[in-house]
Amino acid sequence: VPMKFLLAYVGIAVVGILIFASVLVMVSDDNRVATWERRIKAHFSSKVDDDSNYQSNQAKIAISTGGLFGKAPGKSTQRNMLPQSNSDFIFAIIIEEYGLLFGALPLILAYMVLLFRGITIVKKCDAAFPAYMVMGLIVMITMQAMINMLVAVGLFPVTGQTLPMVSWGRTSALVMSVSIGAILSVSRVVNARIMKEELPEEEKTDEGEKIYEPAKA
Repeated sequence: VPMKFLLAYVGIAVVGILIFASVLVMVSDDNRVATWERRIKAHFSSKVDDDSNYQSNQAKIAISTGGLFGKAPGKSTQRNMLPQSNSDFIFAIIIEEYGLLFGALPLILAYMVLLFRGITIVKKCDAAFPAYMVMGLIVMITMQAMINMLVAVGLFPVTGQTLPMVSWGRTSALVMSVSIGAILSVSRVVNARIMKEELPEEEKTDEGEKIYEPAKA
C-alpha cells in the first residue's frame, strides 16, 4: 500500500476531528466542551490557579524529584498526592521511581519500536483493509502514549488519556489487548504469505490440492 494513501487518510481523520470539535463548541454547552475549555485556559493562562493546575503541579513535583535515576521502585511519595497516579499520570510516577534514564527513555523507545514495527507490517500488506487497520491502530496507540506523556510533563493540557499497556484500567487494557491482537494477527498472515512466496516452486502447494493423510496411531 503506497504510503501517500495512508498519509492522506490520516490527514482526512485529523480534519474530521477538528470539524467535529468545532461543531461541539458551536452547538451545545451541555457537554464536555466546557471542561476542555477550562483545562486549556488553565494550562495556557499566566495566572497561577492551584485548583485548576493541581494535577499538573503534583506531576511536575514527581518528575523533578525523580531526576535522572529515580528514587527506586516503590519509593514514590507523590503517588499519594497525585490524583489518578496509576492511570492518567502514571508516566510521572514512573519517572519519579525509575528516573529519566531508566524509566522515561526505555518507555519512549518501546513505543517508537512499536510504531516502526507497525509501519513495517503495513508496507508488507498486499491488501488495503489490513494495512489501514494496522496503521490506524498503531497511530492510535502511539498518539495516545505521546499525549499522555506530554500531559504528565506539563506540555499539554490535562486530557484524561491513559498510557497504553501501562496505565491501570479495565477498559483501557481490554482495548489495547484487542488492538495488539489484531496487529499480531495481520503480521502472522503477512509473514506466512511472504514465506510461501519465497519457497521454491516445487514446494508450493495450493490449498485446494492438499492431501491430508489420516493420523497414525
